[in-house]
Amino acid sequence: MFVMQQLCIPRHIISNMKFSTLRLSKNHMKKQCSYKTRSCVLSHQLLNGSFIRCCNSDATNPTNKSQMRVQKLRRKQDRLEKIISSQETNSSVSPKWNEKEVIRYEIPYKPGDKKDTSQPLPQRHSPSYVEAVWYEWWQEMGFFKPNQKSEHKSKPFVMCLPPPNVTGNLHLGHALTVAIEDSIVRWNRMCGRETLWLPGCDHASIATQVVVEKQLLSNTGQTRHDLGREKFINEVWKWKEQKGDEIYKQLKRLGASLDWTRERFTMDKIYSRAVTEAFVRLHEDGTIYRSNSLVNWSCSLKSAISDIEVDQVPINGRSLLSVPGYEDKVLFGCLEEFAYPLETSGEIVVATTRIETMLGDTAIAVNPDDPRYVHLIGGAVIHPFTGERLPIIGDISVDKEFGTGAVKITPGHDYNDYEIGQKHDLPTITVINEDGNMADTAAQFQGMKRFHARVAVLEALKERNLYRGSKDNPMVVPVCSRSKDIIEPLIKPQWFVNCTEMAAAAVKAVEDGDLEIIPDMHIKTWNQWLKNSRDWCLSRQLWWGHRIPAYFVTIDDDGYPVGKDIDSKYWVSAHTEEAARKKAAERFSVPSSKIKLRQDDDVLDTWFSSGIFPFAIHGWPDETPDLSQYYPSTVLETGYDIMFFWVARMVMLGQRLTGELPFKQVYLHSMVKDSHGRKMSKSLGNVIDPIDVIEGVSLDAMQDRLKNSNLKHDNKELKAALKGQRANFPNGIPECGTDGLRFALCTYNTQGVDLNLDVLKLVEYRHFCNKIWNAVKFGYTHFGSDFKLMSKEDVMQNSRAIDCWILSKLSLTAEICNSGFHDYNLKVVTSAIRHFWHKCLCDVYLETIKPSLYNDESVSGNVSRSVLFMCIEAGLRFLSPFMPYLTEELYQRLPGLQHVPSICIAQYPTTEEFPYKDAILENNTDLMLDVASGIRSLKKQYEVTQVNAFVVCSTNDIYSILCSYQDDIKTLTKAASVELLSNGITPTGCAVSTISPSCTVAVQLEGVVDMPHLLNKFKLQETKLKSQISKLKKTKEIPHYNEKVPSVSQQQTTNKIRQLVQELQNIEKLIDTLGKTKTLKLKSNS
Repeated sequence: MFVMQQLCIPRHIISNMKFSTLRLSKNHMKKQCSYKTRSCVLSHQLLNGSFIRCCNSDATNPTNKSQMRVQKLRRKQDRLEKIISSQETNSSVSPKWNEKEVIRYEIPYKPGDKKDTSQPLPQRHSPSYVEAVWYEWWQEMGFFKPNQKSEHKSKPFVMCLPPPNVTGNLHLGHALTVAIEDSIVRWNRMCGRETLWLPGCDHASIATQVVVEKQLLSNTGQTRHDLGREKFINEVWKWKEQKGDEIYKQLKRLGASLDWTRERFTMDKIYSRAVTEAFVRLHEDGTIYRSNSLVNWSCSLKSAISDIEVDQVPINGRSLLSVPGYEDKVLFGCLEEFAYPLETSGEIVVATTRIETMLGDTAIAVNPDDPRYVHLIGGAVIHPFTGERLPIIGDISVDKEFGTGAVKITPGHDYNDYEIGQKHDLPTITVINEDGNMADTAAQFQGMKRFHARVAVLEALKERNLYRGSKDNPMVVPVCSRSKDIIEPLIKPQWFVNCTEMAAAAVKAVEDGDLEIIPDMHIKTWNQWLKNSRDWCLSRQLWWGHRIPAYFVTIDDDGYPVGKDIDSKYWVSAHTEEAARKKAAERFSVPSSKIKLRQDDDVLDTWFSSGIFPFAIHGWPDETPDLSQYYPSTVLETGYDIMFFWVARMVMLGQRLTGELPFKQVYLHSMVKDSHGRKMSKSLGNVIDPIDVIEGVSLDAMQDRLKNSNLKHDNKELKAALKGQRANFPNGIPECGTDGLRFALCTYNTQGVDLNLDVLKLVEYRHFCNKIWNAVKFGYTHFGSDFKLMSKEDVMQNSRAIDCWILSKLSLTAEICNSGFHDYNLKVVTSAIRHFWHKCLCDVYLETIKPSLYNDESVSGNVSRSVLFMCIEAGLRFLSPFMPYLTEELYQRLPGLQHVPSICIAQYPTTEEFPYKDAILENNTDLMLDVASGIRSLKKQYEVTQVNAFVVCSTNDIYSILCSYQDDIKTLTKAASVELLSNGITPTGCAVSTISPSCTVAVQLEGVVDMPHLLNKFKLQETKLKSQISKLKKTKEIPHYNEKVPSVSQQQTTNKIRQLVQELQNIEKLIDTLGKTKTLKLKSNS
């Protein structure tokens, strides 16, 4: 259930647009599809090429507009091919990382033992060492269980992990979810709140069955039908026992602080009882009903499938696609036109992308406002193959500008046509059966495969002189994500959920403020989908899953008629067959002995069982202590791609079955894509196991794993995946560690656009871990075993400006972090933490206090040690929700903290704990840091090290401020000397940089640098830069540059010129300064 899929489309839109040509008039389009949010418009355009035309129906020139759309699709495809091509070309040029020896924790221990922290730390941070042992100890200590003795006044914080599918390993999309959720959970736990994070695993009916069927066929040559239902289900359970715990191992490896004592699998006995109860209740109150209706049918699986299991594959026009069961590729993307003979005389021409379905046509529809056809309404045509009379009807939904303006109506194989057929009381004919072959209603074409019949029908129309030609038709072909077969809309007797009332209640919950959706950009789409939702098909023609607890009743008495399959009266639902027999006997007033029952062979849609997860996991329908204490949850966090498939259904089922919303907030995060913005896909070779990022992996190991994965059963897809993997990761993936991966994922803006993740750049965050490691180790050397922390009052009385500054920054960081966590804005939190550790603590404070730290007897040294301890201790607590392993390892070794068993239950820093704030002091220190940065920049530009520096102040206020930082400036710049001047006059022979209108800095060049040599070097650089700029500008002057060169390349060239011009200006400034300095020297000598 925990699926990463970029499809956020109202179900009624998806259902209405399978395969068929959408034919809506302008007015109808404006009425039904007036909303045009980015996600909806893009998704609609992908669903059907004919809908692309429909979206353009208000264009003055539909043909040109359609051509533009085709060109756009082609450009998109070209860009994708260029990306892949460039990857293959530049595969040897990838980000480099220094290989580090893996340091492991090798002290013997039993699972659950506390790690031995008496041993000295390794010289550098090694994830393999740091991340060992701790997780089992946290579990053993019960830190992940809710603390029911919490004194926190608020209600418990409760969250459910979206249950991942049992079918395989987690990917980076799952890792993002875990990183976000665990950080939020750990923060709440550290705030002292009673906290519960619930784990589970979804049985994933269709995905699991497909995997096991492939494995069974590969290993034994048998199908599930050869085994039989019971034996096959036993095989699936065996597979689950072997593979099912792999996901839990990965979750633990990611540091997920889940309460494993409350874990649920959606097929276990307790959970299955809840699923049955939900079905029975909804069936008895009429919400679930039996009906003959169109469904998404996979001919390969011989099952209806959900919308999320349908991949929408865009094609530009005429395209040959591989289809399972066909040796030759099948042609798609053609709009075929053919004529129907009128009953009287003449003909009417219609257009279709699925000419084989014309065998099931039951009418021709035109717009009643179309003057070309209005006189034909009420007449009829004669079907050329069946001889049936087909009425010509008027319907405002027909788009006059699409095709010929006249459309064939096939209610049995098209969602739009089915609705038109219901409205006009047309018969429904099924001409394609569930095997994908033409049915016995298909005239002389019966028994043919559906796409062979497509060719045969076309040829037969030509023979009858009824074929009128074809056109390219950009469209999207619906493909089963599991079997890769083309989806066939079929009429099947199925179980449906009436969603009308429940959907309205879900909309009202958001409108009334009872349910908050974060970010609120998703509210509009939420309302649009729910207000237009269709009834939900529950039936799946599978064996693995919750078998539908509905029984068809037959009465062994000639006085009672035999019921029909779709007659609700003859269906009863119950937990057991015995209970169903009793219900049936009472309904028909006959003895139980006369009742014969047949349980429905189908299983329930997985989304139904997962839809009751928030309360079923607590033991519902029983009134358990957990249900009363921890339901409803506080927040539901997941990817926005399953907002409708899962989130909306949880809200609907929760309100209907428990009378309460299942959670008060919904936080929807962005989707993870690769660095090129492409969706993670096995066939592209860019799907990444987070464990590979954590531990590092070679390309050979990645390739071997792919060869032994489920893809080994599909040679074509395996080859594509191997090729993509070689292009994406030519050198494998470096070891980043759990902490580095988690922190990196949370640095992205997860509340906005999709997240383009460059896996090879994640190593940067391991470097950040190493910086923290070195900073804390530095602190250890100065704290010592007898370290005593000064009271905050003593610290403030004896502190220097730089000490007060870092404490003010500490308070500000606490404020930002707590606010960010509260708003689920983890990018703000991680940015604040990184800024504090990197820019404030390591780059500034540690450097400025080194002189005083080495003076053990000084008061300033003791103050610095105490302030440093406060910063490190609080800084580790800031980091703990994101980096649980690193912070535990370092926190356990800090002196004087024996009263806190673990950092994961330590108090999160607050402004109450660190109240000191001084905005004026922060501004003053920022000025000092700008001064130091200006001096360092001049030293670097003019290639000098030990040099005299001057700070020239033109106002007494600035002079007074900077005097208190004079030693800090000298320390930070490593200058030979720093002199503050209050006269506003810069000494001669210096290079100068302006810091503010009242302050400049200067470094002495005279007598320090070899000015002729440096001047010559800069002039050579100037000449080279001018040459590079000239060449680039000439490339832009070639004829038809804007038409021939891709826009991406044009932008790269423009950016490069801009960069080189800036470098040239800097060099010219340096040359000018050196020239003036040389002139001044000559004048002074004269």
